Amino acid sequence: MSTDHPRSPTPPPAGPLPIRRLHESLINRIAAGEIIHRPASALKELIENSLDAGATFIRVTVKDGGMKLLQIQDNGCGIRKADLPLLAERFTTSKLTTFSDLSRIRTYGFRGEALASISHVAHLSVMTKTKSDTAAWKAHYADGALTPPKSGLSPDPKPCAGNDGTTITIENMFYNTPTRLSALRSSSEEYSRILDVMTRYAVHNPNVSFSCKKSGVSGQDLSTPSNSDVRQTIRLLYGHAIYKDLLHAKASSSSSDRDNSTDDDDPESWSSEAYFTNANYQAKKTTFLLFINHRLVESSRIKRALESVYSAILPKGMSPFMYLSLDIDPQAVDVNVHPTKREVHFLNEEAIIENVTDAVQQELAGQTQSRVFQYQTLLTGGLAGDSTQSTKSRKGKEKEETKDPDEDEEEASADDEDLRRGTQEIKKTLSQHKVRTSQHDRTLDSMFPVLNPDKANEVVNSQDQPAKADIAESFCDLTSIQELRQECLKGKHHQLTEILEKHTFVGVVDLNQSLSLIQHSTKLYLVNHGALAEELFYQLALRQFGEYGRMRLEPPPSIRTLVKLAIDVEDTSKSRYSKEEIVEHIVSILMKRREMLADLFSLRISDSGELESLPLLLGGYTPNLDKLPMFLMRLGPQVNWNIEKACFNTLFHELAYFYSPTRMQFSNSSNDVDATQDKSDRWQIQHVLFKTMRKNFVAPKSLLDSDVVQIASLPDLYRVFERC
Repeated sequence: MSTDHPRSPTPPPAGPLPIRRLHESLINRIAAGEIIHRPASALKELIENSLDAGATFIRVTVKDGGMKLLQIQDNGCGIRKADLPLLAERFTTSKLTTFSDLSRIRTYGFRGEALASISHVAHLSVMTKTKSDTAAWKAHYADGALTPPKSGLSPDPKPCAGNDGTTITIENMFYNTPTRLSALRSSSEEYSRILDVMTRYAVHNPNVSFSCKKSGVSGQDLSTPSNSDVRQTIRLLYGHAIYKDLLHAKASSSSSDRDNSTDDDDPESWSSEAYFTNANYQAKKTTFLLFINHRLVESSRIKRALESVYSAILPKGMSPFMYLSLDIDPQAVDVNVHPTKREVHFLNEEAIIENVTDAVQQELAGQTQSRVFQYQTLLTGGLAGDSTQSTKSRKGKEKEETKDPDEDEEEASADDEDLRRGTQEIKKTLSQHKVRTSQHDRTLDSMFPVLNPDKANEVVNSQDQPAKADIAESFCDLTSIQELRQECLKGKHHQLTEILEKHTFVGVVDLNQSLSLIQHSTKLYLVNHGALAEELFYQLALRQFGEYGRMRLEPPPSIRTLVKLAIDVEDTSKSRYSKEEIVEHIVSILMKRREMLADLFSLRISDSGELESLPLLLGGYTPNLDKLPMFLMRLGPQVNWNIEKACFNTLFHELAYFYSPTRMQFSNSSNDVDATQDKSDRWQIQHVLFKTMRKNFVAPKSLLDSDVVQIASLPDLYRVFERC
């Protein structure tokens, strides 16, 4: 018989243990753990190095949340070949010489630990090229030193083909520290952390183009243009809901200077710039972006101080969005207090925080005097939610239900069956459920004077035209096209598709903002007809691949002239190429691919470079030809010509963007021309686009994010007026 005893503790040593010097490799791995906690922390260090190198675009590729692959490419100044042997050694940097330099440091990676730490916990390779080099150089590193890419080869950097700048590739992160690897979260969560880091740096650096995508996937999960501004970048990355409620405030050490300028001779000088939401925006969690001297840091004191400003104007539990950039004299900042430079200390912290919060509070006070209250709108989920109300609701015992717009098709079918059974039991239709669905009902446009009386009868008669017939799908045995068509069908949202199939067009609300009203059943929806049309034309281009009609251009314009018109209005000051070189490059791409464009897309370009025809995606619809120069210009850089599926997919998207009814304003256009164009656009939207959507549109779920919003429900309005 055996008895289990708990594990006994280690007996104390008989005497003092000897002190030993740790092995150099163990020291470096311990130090690496202080710098590189996860793939996102490694990416932060690499982004800072790219920004220090003067990069104007930063491209990141990720696999398995950065644990299998994390690659960052930039177009910065590059690294000299002579410096490559020292690149991954600890405490090697080009930004510090003496200790006193720390008091004047304004760059990011000044301690020379990032690449060294990465080389101790992952497989690191660097490909770099300076402007003066004739070729790029590629080197591999392990444990801080150069290592051969394969056994038997020399560890020296090898020449290779490459562009100006640096590409750093990290593979198999934490392969030699399994404990750290097992402590990481799932790959999706690690990827979201990477996107969060890139989003924050993209907001603070709107003049730099950032992009991030998963390895093996053509689409990008994050993409920002260069030469933008903070507001537009916030709108692109955080959404329109935050953008429309943004406020702006500045504060500085001098009350008379609000231009964000500081006195370099005054060690206590500082300035700040903040973007924050007003009282109309409410979120469950605070989003706080803090940059001090352009370094992403954290400060619980600054965050709490700003949150206290909102405590009086936001409901309990609600939080704002805040972005704050502080520019403080480097002599007053200690940047060397945290291994990852996540925190900094600076002089006069309390006074600076007080001034910043006062500026934010003053701006908020001026906005909250006329606060706008908004109610939550239902999306296209509850098709039968209020139709199944019993007659007991008339006696004040209503039970309101909101259906999930993401419910599956089986649940929606069951609800529809319940609705059919319920309506059979109701002998008399209640007033709040009576719906007018005749196509002859008055629309918004009919309530205004006709702009062109000569075509009034034509417009009236066109209302009697039936919806366009189904557009046949072309036969294509290309695997890439078949996969794109399957992806389109898999993304179908059944309830939204049903709404667009059976809708009643109410009218165009705003052409400039692409807003229209449609009715389905007892609900009224505000839709972005520009987004719906772009998705429609993408599907029409995919459906008719290889069998497009032709829209001839007489006389055919020169593609060089059209591309030059588009390039002339673009800001190319940051590009290393002149405008003439960019035009020549785009034209050469189009001329090289013109046979494929003519055969598969009916986009014919003559030998002399004249555009003879465009693909006709929808009969009776004429795209805005003012967008033709931009369309041709975008075919150069926006289309992935090297991969078949990605090439077709990006071409379809560019065609859809060209065909979508986006308005372009010209200051020299007359009122008569504007009125005629306005009438033509409204007619095409109502009688061509929306009628085509009834038969030939598979509505994707993505349109529910912000492009289709329910703004009214007849039963809900009836209950409101019944209580009055």
